[in-house]
Amino acid sequence: MSDVLGHSNHHHLVFKTLDEATVLLKGEHPLIHSDRGFQYTSHGFKRRIDQAEMTQSMSIVGRCIDNGPMVSFWGTL
Repeated sequence: MSDVLGHSNHHHLVFKTLDEATVLLKGEHPLIHSDRGFQYTSHGFKRRIDQAEMTQSMSIVGRCIDNGPMVSFWGTL
């Protein structure tokens, strides 16, 4: 797990966070869950996921309840 803080949620922030997290993997291929933001649906993000042999999971369109608890947590932080 990793965390990178920034002033806006853009490609570089998301890619840096994912890159830091994948360095910690030791032969593991975890599930990564995200919303459907442009950063997480980009070709660059998908390439990084594929290189790390991770499985991507996204919230269902129009059903944000599955991502609600994490959005609330980060909003509070």
